[in-house]
Amino acid sequence: MSRYLRLTVILVLAFHFTILTACQPSWDRKVKQSQLTLATPSDIATFNYAMNNSPFSVFPLIYQGLVAEDGKTNQLEPALAESWKVSDDKLRITFKLKDKLKWSDGKPLTVDDVMFTYKDIYLNKKIPTIFKDFLRIGNQDLFPAIRKLGDRTVEFSLPEPFTPFLRKSASLAILPAHALRDSVLSNDANGNPQFLSTWGTDTAPEKIIVNGAYQIDSYTPSERIILKRNPYYFRKDARGQQMPYIKSIVWQIIPSTDNHLLRFRSGELDSLSVEADTFALLKREEKRGNFTIYNGGLKPGIRFVTFNLNQASNSQGKPFVNPVKSRWFNNLAFRQAIAYAINRERIKTNIYQGIGELQHSPIAVQSPYYLSPAEGLKTYSYNPQKAKQLLTKAGFRYNSQQKLLDKDNNQVKFNILVKSEDQTRIATAVQIQQDLNQIGIQASLQTLSFNTVLQKILAKRDWDCYVGSFEAGIFEPNRIAFFWASNGSFHMFNKGSKSKKRPIVGWKINDWEKQIDELFQEAAKEADENERKQIYAQFQRIVAEQLPVFFLVNPISLQAVRNRVENVEYSAVGGLLWNIDEWRLKGKS
Repeated sequence: MSRYLRLTVILVLAFHFTILTACQPSWDRKVKQSQLTLATPSDIATFNYAMNNSPFSVFPLIYQGLVAEDGKTNQLEPALAESWKVSDDKLRITFKLKDKLKWSDGKPLTVDDVMFTYKDIYLNKKIPTIFKDFLRIGNQDLFPAIRKLGDRTVEFSLPEPFTPFLRKSASLAILPAHALRDSVLSNDANGNPQFLSTWGTDTAPEKIIVNGAYQIDSYTPSERIILKRNPYYFRKDARGQQMPYIKSIVWQIIPSTDNHLLRFRSGELDSLSVEADTFALLKREEKRGNFTIYNGGLKPGIRFVTFNLNQASNSQGKPFVNPVKSRWFNNLAFRQAIAYAINRERIKTNIYQGIGELQHSPIAVQSPYYLSPAEGLKTYSYNPQKAKQLLTKAGFRYNSQQKLLDKDNNQVKFNILVKSEDQTRIATAVQIQQDLNQIGIQASLQTLSFNTVLQKILAKRDWDCYVGSFEAGIFEPNRIAFFWASNGSFHMFNKGSKSKKRPIVGWKINDWEKQIDELFQEAAKEADENERKQIYAQFQRIVAEQLPVFFLVNPISLQAVRNRVENVEYSAVGGLLWNIDEWRLKGKS
């Protein structure tokens, strides 16, 4: 059974439901009864899948890859490909496409589209897509070779064994060659492929050709996207009925998560992501409100604090981070002190209402590769006195007002960056601010929209400290390599650059970063599961010792869904919408 394509970056999609307006003419209310309306706290950035860096997108609804993952078991299953075969030497993977596949405009979807997507887009040196990271093999920037074996068969040849390849292909959508090839082959006035600016948010919906369950019907910036069923979607049920069953989806863009809650309680929403501080309230209203709160288990991603360890400068010679602050952030004792200074138990109790567990590892507890504290993973319990001792031993001191100073008498103060759309994350940042004040550090909050946050972290690199999250699958740690590898697109705590037009000067890679690079490369070549577990255990030990990122609380994933919605298979791993093409509305087709 095929499932929706999920992008791992980062990043889980925050989908919720809402009704357009409470006052509707009777005919419009009838239409609303046969559709769902999703809500997101952030506007989309682009309709160009390959150029997207944001988790807030409609791509899981409109695109498929060669294979997919079951959202509950995480097992691989067919999507556009009906089957695949791995050679005995692990160097060739052959996919056979389903028969008579079509794009949303009715044109045939063939192996030529697969060849175009991988060779001309993902592996195109002129196209700066994060998906190149998914296909990078080893430490020499090696990539698969692709060969067409027939109208429905394509072969990927690997330069060396790369165990994660199949799971990586679940995160790589296939794009339409007939609609995009000209933009890849043509250059703009600056010599860049026109593809880079193709399918922006100003593109007419009918020009955006897709292969997923839904296609774009209309888009009103900062307000809503309306999706309609793709009549050429490849899935049919056992009775031969075309899927998906739900005819249309309205995806509202509503920045305030508080507004989501209000609309859900007033009956306007079909679903809501349940935060810890609203769980008790909503649980009491479950029966009266005719909804069910689904427990998806612990979320598989990480909630963390990180410092900007980048010691480089931009092309004009200006350091990304104030050199004084950079010395603090790159001091291991300083990072260890911060880890001991943060009262994570208080965050768990006050902010998450006890609905979650303290987090210690970059790998999810559900993963077979997880290394627990009982198995020797270093942890940091709240101990402000130890934090102060580490700081003074490292050359810091306290003045008469108990403000922390470095050896050059600079007061230790910096900004904590946090996205404005997430109240839970802001509350966490506020408590961290208070905890740091207890050890003499002055931290100021910098709340910005998430798209602006991404720009600062991934492009401008001009930030101090960040309270964030990063979502990823649990069964293949290599899918988080683009966060942890030194050349990864989301290696935010020490972001390098390969751009010749925007070079950075003086970028340094730490020895422990090089070790992590080597471990991910070693694990990718290793087929023996016991050996892979040992390799990823060492990766987790390095992160715990060096603290480029230190972890907070792993919350339980809760989702409220109206009982009129049937066939919901909610899980923290797959998210809310992983099987949306199977959903039905009671009494509706």
